[in-house]
Amino acid sequence: MRRAVIVIVGLVLAAARTSATDQWPSFRGPDAGVVADDANLPDTWSSTENIVWKADLPGLSWSSPVVWDDHIIVTSAISAGQEATPEKGLYDPGDQHGKTRSTSLNRWMVYDIDFETGKIRWSRELAQKVPPTGRHVKNSFASETPVIDGERIYVYFGAIGLVAALDLTGQTVWTQQVPAHETYFDMGTASSPVLYKDRVYIVHDNHSDSFMAAFDKRTGAQIWKVKRDEDKTAATWSTPFIWENDRRTELIVSASGQVRSYDLDGRLLWQLSGMTFLTAPSPFARHGLLYFSSGYPGASPRPVYAVRPGATGDISLKPDATSNDYIAWYQPTLGTYQTSALVYGDYYYTLLDRGFLLCHDARTGKEIYGRQRISREAGGFTASPWAYNGKIFLLSEDGDTFVVQAGPEFKLLGKNSLDEMSLATPAVARGSVILRTQSKLYRIARR
Repeated sequence: MRRAVIVIVGLVLAAARTSATDQWPSFRGPDAGVVADDANLPDTWSSTENIVWKADLPGLSWSSPVVWDDHIIVTSAISAGQEATPEKGLYDPGDQHGKTRSTSLNRWMVYDIDFETGKIRWSRELAQKVPPTGRHVKNSFASETPVIDGERIYVYFGAIGLVAALDLTGQTVWTQQVPAHETYFDMGTASSPVLYKDRVYIVHDNHSDSFMAAFDKRTGAQIWKVKRDEDKTAATWSTPFIWENDRRTELIVSASGQVRSYDLDGRLLWQLSGMTFLTAPSPFARHGLLYFSSGYPGASPRPVYAVRPGATGDISLKPDATSNDYIAWYQPTLGTYQTSALVYGDYYYTLLDRGFLLCHDARTGKEIYGRQRISREAGGFTASPWAYNGKIFLLSEDGDTFVVQAGPEFKLLGKNSLDEMSLATPAVARGSVILRTQSKLYRIARR
């Protein structure tokens, strides 16, 4: 009897360790970068401290890892030739503004990394061709983060217009081909797929024929495709967001021309104008509000909006207004270029790309503290912040993670360095931070 009880308790504990709250199924995880408190999660690390393992990753990709149980899924594009080396900072040189093209054969890959050992469990090549589109030197041909639901992995490679589903053994279940268009100034794609119930949604805003589409997750059949009327001189890399609110469920697409809300069949519910020329931050929700922003450098305004549920039609602000029936608050200079914001507790944190942190009341937009330089050692930031255990984590392009105290006062607590460029937002699951640098994947946890 005693042995049976011990076995049952062990099974319960094992199930608890791999519950849904321990999964990280998509870009920024299930709660837009906020992680449940866990004493096992690390506060400090280096290239040798609190490193459970590190694994070499071939090719070039700035997609984020996703985690389900002991599966860590990453994607990559491996070139047979010599490609342009990524550059740090707001890299925009000369008449070409950092754009580059590949003339070499590339292989688009999916990898399953064992959570415990860091070994590659399997790899799967989904395509092999010369990329038909260009990219910015800081982008990659595999920047879209996959999504996983415990049974299948769904990937979208916008550079070649490939949507695919694989099972957890690496077998391809289905593939779909969609158009692959040039984006503004050949900067490339990065908008990740989203999964909701039985559908996979993608958005491809581009230079000639912007669209979004929905696919049956079981068969890959295209359910619908909707044309998006976007300005051909603008671009977006924002990942769409499924907003379950107390009125309805909406598909939110934040873009340069308009922020639009659709129902799950692609019908327009509401829209808002007033974003900047290029848009990368992804929308998210907290406290019953929807947050979205854009902040192309040099543009004015660089807005952040907090929107209430139930909107319809055009909800754009009137000149000089800061709120209306559906916009709870608006800030004209909080928008970021690449990073998505973080709402942790009662506070809305803005990580500016050049190394400043700001804090506002998440419900009202009232300033709690203004621009705080994170550190004189902080370079540029592309990865989005995350938080747990009363701390905010800010990963710079240098591979340095700055740890800041959460709350109404700014306080830098430390810096954790991995000494290699990093643009990908990490995953946090099962007491570990899964962090991707340019050539490696790290599992970081208290030893």
